[in-house]
This record gives sequence, structure tokens and C-alpha cells, in this order.
Amino acid sequence: MYWPTPSYSRAQVNRAGDILRNADPTPDELIWAREVLGNWRSCHGYPINTFQATLRAKLRALEFRNSLVAQRLKRTPSIVAKLRRFPGMELARMQDIGGLRAVVGDLDAVRRLERNYQKSIFQHELVGQVDYIENPKESGYRSVHLVYRYRNSRAPAYDGLRVELQLRSRHQHTWATSVETMGTFLGQALKSSEGEAEWLDFFSLAGAAFAHLEGTPPVPGYSELSKLEAYKAADAEATRLRIREQLSAFTVAMDAISSDHRPGSYRLLVLDLDKRQVSIATFTREALEQASAEYLAQEEQIMAGANRQAVLVATGPLDDLRRAYPNYFLDTRDFIATLNRMAGAVKRGA
Repeated sequence: MYWPTPSYSRAQVNRAGDILRNADPTPDELIWAREVLGNWRSCHGYPINTFQATLRAKLRALEFRNSLVAQRLKRTPSIVAKLRRFPGMELARMQDIGGLRAVVGDLDAVRRLERNYQKSIFQHELVGQVDYIENPKESGYRSVHLVYRYRNSRAPAYDGLRVELQLRSRHQHTWATSVETMGTFLGQALKSSEGEAEWLDFFSLAGAAFAHLEGTPPVPGYSELSKLEAYKAADAEATRLRIREQLSAFTVAMDAISSDHRPGSYRLLVLDLDKRQVSIATFTREALEQASAEYLAQEEQIMAGANRQAVLVATGPLDDLRRAYPNYFLDTRDFIATLNRMAGAVKRGA
């Protein structure tokens, strides 16, 4: 079997998490902890691959032809930040190291896919379900999260690993990836609700306006706003903060994309913010360990101060990759277009 398997006990994985959480580990501790994390993270490739095959089959059966499927292994900086935000969290129980995302056309499609999963009969155990559409976060985030504990009698080495499945509509995906892009632009962790208040408040407000687009429950703090009031407020803040100009300028500055166009199962995206360039390296399924090692090497440079972002993902053609991860291409055209539609609705009074 070419898939990596766990080389460390769960107690060792949790010990590595404690070291990574520590603000001042010794060099030897840090080297060991990163090695453990690299192996633990790469082991999630097999369960994710199983889930993505099932997901694609479901999307075909439901005839969701324009949907997107993307899978990724969580970035080390994000893992470390999460461990520090939640001191009681154990690394071996972190539920989103292996993440899978389905982006479908609209809210009805999200609900149909969700019901399909709820009716599914398979070995994997559903251990967590959060509906951030019915109960959106204060940040404005909306999606459905399903967390499974992997079970497979034919591959018991992976039993117990967790996979998080996110179900999003295109509007929800547009909002979420624009938050990440603006966070990159500003150098602030807006995705984690960390950063300057005016930017966090704007995206919360924008999330409220996007909720009105889909007729879903309001974002906390904005329940008193009507649809037009939410659109008007979001447009006013976007104008005051020069959101359109800043994001458009940053996108235009993306004048170089260095891509490896070979077919493969995994792609390592590296966004160099100084050069405004995205590089894409492609790896076969058999080369997952090599891909994971190169991913970890990039992350070590980032943690040492390199002005970059990196993520290891699996998806289809490069066009799908750009649609699934527009934040790595600094592409916010859909978000800006939606803001403009809202502004137009305000002018029409509709």
C-alpha cells in the first residue's frame, strides 16, 4: 500500500500537539513534533480519498453537474493556531485535519446533499454535525459541517481518523473565500475572527447580506435589518473601506501563475505574496509522502518568516482548482460582483 500509515501512537501525537502549542519548545522537541505532525496529517490522505469518491458519486446521482469537490490537508500554522485557541484540544482528536468540501449551486442543493448523507448507510460513524446555515456564526460564516470517524475493515490502520465534510452553496463559498483573501491582503487572521474590528465587522455585515440573498436565518447582531437595509449597509461599508478597489487592485497584480500541468492527484499551492505569484506542483497519488514532505518544508519557511501561504489539496482540473480555492489566486471577482448586485438592488428599491 502506497498510502502513509500512522507511525506514532495517539499519545505521541497528542504530546506533539502539546509541544506545538508551547510558545517556547526546544529545537529538538520542535523537530520531533513537526515530524509526528507530518506523518499524522499525511495519514488522513487515505480516508479523505475514500470520502471524496463517495461524494463525487452522490453528486453524480443527484445530477449536480456544476458542483465543486476539493479536499485538503490542514495547514500547520492553522493547526498550531487552533491548538493555542483551544488549550484542552488534543491533536489526535482534531476533527478537520483532513477536510473535504462540496460547493453546490444553491441552498436547495446543499439541503438535498445533506439529506442524502443523513440517509447513507456505511461503516463510518457520524460524530459531529453543525448547521451554520440555520445558526450562522457571528462572523457571518455559513455552511453545514459533517464530521465522520473513519471505519474500514479492509484498512484498519486508519480507523478512528476524523474527516470533516463541508457542504456549501456558491454564495457561501464566495463569502468564505473572500474573507480569507482579504485576510491575506491585510496580513490578519480574519478567517479565525482575529484582526481589526472594522474588517471583522464588515464581513459579518456582508455575511448578513449574503444570508438575505438565500433567505436563510440572519447573522447574529443583524436580525433587525431588512434585506434592503442589509444590502445598503454592506454597500456603504464596502465603499467606506474601499473594498472593491483594494481587492480588484490586488487581483490585477496577480500577473504570473507558474503551474505544473501534469495530471495528478495532489497539488501543492504556494502563494508568494512578495512576488504576487502562485506556483503549483503536481504529485501522483503514490507520491503523497513526497508531497507531504514538500508541504512541510514550505511551512517551515513560512513559520521562519517567508511571506507565503501554502496548502496541499486534491481536486480535478486546474480550472476547478481556481474555483475551489480562489483565495490562493487572490480572486474575488464573484464577491465584488455580488456586492455590486446588492448595490443595484438598493438603487432599484427591490
